[in-house]
Amino acid sequence: MEFTGTDETTRQRVARSILTNGPSTAAALAERLDLTPAAVRRHLDQLLDEGRVVARDPRPGGSRGRGRPAKEFALTETGRDGFDQQYDDLAADALRFLAETGGDDAVREFARRRATFVEERFDTVMADHPDLGPAHVLAKVFSDEGYAASVRESPVGEQLCQQHCPVSHVAHEFPQLCEEETAAISRVLDRHVQRLATIAHGDGVCTTCIPDTPTKKEQVTT
Repeated sequence: MEFTGTDETTRQRVARSILTNGPSTAAALAERLDLTPAAVRRHLDQLLDEGRVVARDPRPGGSRGRGRPAKEFALTETGRDGFDQQYDDLAADALRFLAETGGDDAVREFARRRATFVEERFDTVMADHPDLGPAHVLAKVFSDEGYAASVRESPVGEQLCQQHCPVSHVAHEFPQLCEEETAAISRVLDRHVQRLATIAHGDGVCTTCIPDTPTKKEQVTT
């Protein structure tokens, strides 16, 4: 996403805030960016016209005041295109070549090796941030890799939400990338997890369900 001038720089801040924090109301963006609501709405109108964001009703379950709840603004696929995806074509071509010469096993091994950052970083981040729970540690690990991850509570446990995926365009063609990330998450948490949604398949957020169930080690000690 290319911007020039002061207005465009501010518009980029608005877009990046949505990328990092997920779908947001104009009021939330104004507070987060220390802008006036009128200024935020002007930039949102421009982003809407460009097809970079969409306005939608808020997720159910949030706190509501009187009257109709404020619209939330979410990035579209076009809006994400400008963030860290300039090498998508090259990466896709490389994986196609790998698939043609080495088959699915070679692609799977590449995806598995790429996902090793989850296991390599998890224990270190956990040790550096003993106040964080495992899901929040994972969110930091993924955020450090450019995924803009956060954690939400769910009726059955927690959800790891990734507002951005640096490899979403490539993962659309090669889902092994998503599958091996999910497998790595399951291994570090020592429990079954489930991908509920992925940006690569058109969803607004990559969402992984982390059920609130005891690990095998916890079951042995109880």
